[in-house]
Amino acid sequence: MTGFPRYAIYFAADSDSALSRFGAALLGYDAHTGDELPFPQQALHVAPDWRDVSADPRKYGFHGTLKAPMALAPGKTEAELIAACAAFAGKARPVPVIRPIVDAISGFIAVIPAEPVEALQQLAADSVREFDAFRAPLTAEDRARRKPEKLGERHRDYLDRWGYPYVMEEFRFHMTLTGRLDAERRGPILQMLRERFAGLKLDAIEIDRIALFKQDDARARFRIIGEWALTR
Repeated sequence: MTGFPRYAIYFAADSDSALSRFGAALLGYDAHTGDELPFPQQALHVAPDWRDVSADPRKYGFHGTLKAPMALAPGKTEAELIAACAAFAGKARPVPVIRPIVDAISGFIAVIPAEPVEALQQLAADSVREFDAFRAPLTAEDRARRKPEKLGERHRDYLDRWGYPYVMEEFRFHMTLTGRLDAERRGPILQMLRERFAGLKLDAIEIDRIALFKQDDARARFRIIGEWALTR
């Protein structure tokens, strides 16, 4: 299995923002602080097993993936990765702005862009490329866990090249709120999450920063160890 610790480059909203508080409350975990949080009563009313419903995304904290979790390549250090994050954020680029909605994607529910945003696709592609030197190669076990036999040819190629199948034009930005749900369960939960999100009155979200998340071991949750605002 993958070595530890693991690192990931994610978008995570500022800790004081309404978006960050919204996601952390629903996951019952704040990746900025490492704190456990009580679930909203509204979520527990719709799904008394909300702890199970939200178990998968809780492990990672509320985020949007830019570079998927990876163990460090031989010879690479955490300090070097932190320096690379600062350098990446320091390069001037268009800051993506999305019009957010809450919807189902591949069976789970997430905050996603209402329509594609080219600057966001480019930010994700740049993240995949520029941090790949830090990624340890996939082991045979890691590759098998991705079930390559069920992936299309392009996804398999990306898995082998970049360690993750959903990159480049296959990338879809999402900030996950639940695990995969059967269709009959999804409707009431989706309605509840849309109502809660509507209360934030967020017509736009700037993807204006990157965060370095770290997972110490297989039982640990990911936690933010560094944040950098993108240079405009």
